[in-house]
Amino acid sequence: MAPSHWSFSAWMFILCGYAAGLYKQPSSEKETTRNCTSSPPILPPTVVNTSQQLSALRQEMRNLNISAYIIPATDAHMSEYIALRDKRREYMTGFAGSAGTAVVTMTKAALWTDSRYWTEAERQMDCNWELQRTPWISSIVEWLLNEIPPGETIGFDPFLFSIQDWNSYSEPITSAGRMLSSITTNLVDTVWSTRPPPPSDEIYELNHEFTGSTWQEKVSSIRSQMSQHFQKPTAVLLSALDESAWLFNLRGKDIPYNPFFYSYTLLSHDFIRLFVNVSRITPEVQKYLNTNCTGPLCIQLIDYNQVQENVRNYTEGKVKVWIGMEYTTYGLYEVIPKEKLLTDNYSPVMKNKAVKNQKEQQLMRKSHIRDAVAVIQYLVWLEKNVPKGTVDEMSSASYVDSLRGKQKHSAGPSFATISASGLNAALAHYSPSNKTKRKLTVDEMYLIDSGGQYLDGTTDITRTLHWGTPTALEKEAYTRVLMGNIDLTTLIFPSESSGRNLEMVARKPLWEVGLNYGHGTGHGIGNFLSIHEWPVGFQSNNIPMAKGMFTSIEPGYYHDGGFGIRIEDVALVIEAQTKHMFGGQPYLTFEAVTLVPYDQKLIDITIMSATQINYLNNYYQTIRNIIGPELQQQKLEEEYTWLVRNTEPFSQGTLATVSMGLMTFTLLANVFLQKVLI
Repeated sequence: MAPSHWSFSAWMFILCGYAAGLYKQPSSEKETTRNCTSSPPILPPTVVNTSQQLSALRQEMRNLNISAYIIPATDAHMSEYIALRDKRREYMTGFAGSAGTAVVTMTKAALWTDSRYWTEAERQMDCNWELQRTPWISSIVEWLLNEIPPGETIGFDPFLFSIQDWNSYSEPITSAGRMLSSITTNLVDTVWSTRPPPPSDEIYELNHEFTGSTWQEKVSSIRSQMSQHFQKPTAVLLSALDESAWLFNLRGKDIPYNPFFYSYTLLSHDFIRLFVNVSRITPEVQKYLNTNCTGPLCIQLIDYNQVQENVRNYTEGKVKVWIGMEYTTYGLYEVIPKEKLLTDNYSPVMKNKAVKNQKEQQLMRKSHIRDAVAVIQYLVWLEKNVPKGTVDEMSSASYVDSLRGKQKHSAGPSFATISASGLNAALAHYSPSNKTKRKLTVDEMYLIDSGGQYLDGTTDITRTLHWGTPTALEKEAYTRVLMGNIDLTTLIFPSESSGRNLEMVARKPLWEVGLNYGHGTGHGIGNFLSIHEWPVGFQSNNIPMAKGMFTSIEPGYYHDGGFGIRIEDVALVIEAQTKHMFGGQPYLTFEAVTLVPYDQKLIDITIMSATQINYLNNYYQTIRNIIGPELQQQKLEEEYTWLVRNTEPFSQGTLATVSMGLMTFTLLANVFLQKVLI
């Protein structure tokens, strides 16, 4: 959404510009994007004036003798969600979209973003900025090489660049005779006089009731992995915010939707150093962390801003530091001699965190039970209110968040709710705004993708609904998405299988009729941590599936300009019961822990197999057995009645008809094949 915190000077600049005839307001409501080619330029009221901050930034650039400055949209920990004080690119450009990189030279300013945000950028940026519609680093580099002469310097904040991104910039820029300068004092911060202050909320201990292991046990496990590694690392450096939060069973409120706090950790066999704003650690938490001693299980609290210097000093000795490349920024990477580095895609903490022990699994199950209650309350409310024409995408999203907030151990939503009706749902990651929201009607499909943070777990569920009469295409597409969800959930596969090798099972029912979806099939999920917990999932860079991991399973289909479908459940990787055990290793399968019925109106069982329908009936019975008593305990009788009605099993007669049809088809196919072979 457009920023609501414009400064007084920005408002005065725009008002004076209009008064002097330098800018012209759009002549109609349709003119909602800027027109910089007209004279005077036409600017919509959503535009943010950036002249003042650009002038101040360029002065800082002159002071350092740099000709260009790169401003990415991230924080120092490569977080998925970033705090307001880290939205430097938004402050400089006025553009509030989550993806995009800005570059400022002495004479030009340009923004690169993808097609999801082009219209938003044209509505929010003034004419100081060029919009570049090719959002690749290679495009940024090409533009820089055209604008910056050989021998001149391009500056960047090394703490806002991943190692991979830095390589993508550095190699072509330096080989073309320009210099790339690492500047640890962020220049935007220097000129951002209204930058929000650092968080001051207390960092708190997560009660042992909600943790699977003590922090001492977790530290011992990581040290054991260090000892067993053939390269014998002497320390592990943790940069992702969920790593330190998980390792020490601590939580905070620094990042939207995630219970994290700004921190780094340097863990060796002899010491533990937690880099954090020490003033936010209460005496009680200091005692919990054993900060008053100096042994190997005593945590040294060091100021957050001293991490680079501390790591540099540590690497002067005979050491080897183990880092995860995905989340370590160039700001730390550049101070560690390469011969003293042990690099991996992920740190040992990332892998340990991904596999939940029995207690953590039980905690996640409990959080999903209460979450199911909130979602069922929401579905009942929709069923009653959508026909009245009083519900839109924004109000419905707020309502489901409020219902979760009333459940025990609730700690807010786990991400921005995706509430999408009709054609808006055809955009896989659409989020409603006051400008784009649509009314929910009985004549259109509706997609709701939402989740909650609870002290005992994190949830994520998507359901697609229709309250009227769906078209044949809508019903077939929905059923095939559901079939894919079921087929992947029930798949039995060898231990250590790559998710990438499994996910095509979810696509097969769609592929059979020429349909598909363009996003991943699922992602890892944390225990009161991140909703997208790397490195679990079905992409090529995810780690192999292992017993105890939680992942979402979320196939979909998106019909441009018409409707969107996604069915998402969270599932636990469990051991499968098989007749044989090749190689002596147990085989694995999934167990859905999301327990909310699907929309029966959209299910066409005539194209489903008997196995799929049996799974559906068993799943519905599980929902009745587990969620039914919880609804009654919370005295939600209307919701209980709804649950019973919407988990009615498909009749045996229907199953027999389907089964007979499949048997007949198989018989005829065999006869046909015999004739062909003869």
